[in-house]
Formats: sequence, structure tokens, C-alpha cells
Amino acid sequence: MNKVIASPAAPKAVGPYSQAQLVPAGAQTLFISGQLPINPELGAMPESIEEQTRQSMTNLSNILAEAGMTFSDVVKTTVLLADIADFKAMNDVYAEFFPEQKPARVCYQVAALPMGAKVEIDAIAAK
Repeated sequence: MNKVIASPAAPKAVGPYSQAQLVPAGAQTLFISGQLPINPELGAMPESIEEQTRQSMTNLSNILAEAGMTFSDVVKTTVLLADIADFKAMNDVYAEFFPEQKPARVCYQVAALPMGAKVEIDAIAAK
């Protein structure tokens, strides 16, 4: 099992993530490419940042399941936002997918995302 690392000598997380996670030696590691909020059945993206975050996270969930993993196995994510003003709204939805152990995370505002997306999220999972 992965171990959450939280040092009192470093700043506390300002969102639903951990400072770090320690992965045991010999763990299987899954690197998931950035997931745009494309609904695979419709081939389209929802409009709002909340719906787009939920779709990106659902896409990650489906890939994790295909590999026999869940969000509890995720140790690191990267969130790319087209507008950092969407940070809180994204965090509110993102947190729903990590009710217990939060992965380490970084979040950036970028100049643009493919297909006009508002968010893209990648993940690293280990089991």
C-alpha cells in the first residue's frame, strides 16, 4: 500500500492532494496520459469546468479500471487549466474522486489546451 507523506516542515496542501506519496518497491506503476474531457460515446466535451473535470476524471477512472486499479492507487496527478480562475470549481469536483487518500498533485494554468478544453488531467498509479 502507498504511504502518504506529510511533513510539518513543508506547507500544507491548499487543495485535495498530498504533499507526497511513497510507493513500495516492486509496485506495478501505471502512467496515464492527460485526459481531455471528451465523452467517448458522444465524441464531444461538456461546457462547464465542473462537467469537464468530471468527464476527465471519469476517463481516468475507466483507464484505471482497465488496468485493475482504482483512484486509491493514484499517487500523482497533473491538472492543466486553461484559466486558473477555475481552480476552486475544478477542486470541488476533483475532491469527489479522492474521498480518502489524496495523491500528490501539481496544477498549472496553460496558454491553451487541445480542442478548446478547459481542463486536462493525467495520473500515475501504483499497486
